[in-house]
Amino acid sequence: QVQFVESGGGLVQPGGSLRLSCATSGSIFRTYVMGWHRQAPGKQREWVALIGVGGSTNYADSVKGRFTISRDNTKNTVYLQMNSLKPEDTAVYYCYAQGRSDFWGQGTQVTVSS
Repeated sequence: QVQFVESGGGLVQPGGSLRLSCATSGSIFRTYVMGWHRQAPGKQREWVALIGVGGSTNYADSVKGRFTISRDNTKNTVYLQMNSLKPEDTAVYYCYAQGRSDFWGQGTQVTVSS
């Protein structure tokens, strides 16, 4: 069973920032693509961003230029820095690891509201 420790969600006003964190085991972190999905109420889960083992990144068009994904190999942690947040970014954000199998975190709530 792969464990994830997610943190950083919360309530923020439009235009604000949050940073999500997701820590997992070194054996997974060193060899798997890491990323984030999100799911808004009443909507399907949506891919947000990923980062490869070598550090290459990719983003959904809806967050490009506002969100930045990064990884700290010394802490086995992936981050999602979210700037210029909009109400439509409100969702539960899920960390995932993609490799020989796919693993998911439990999710962290992000609410963007005035």
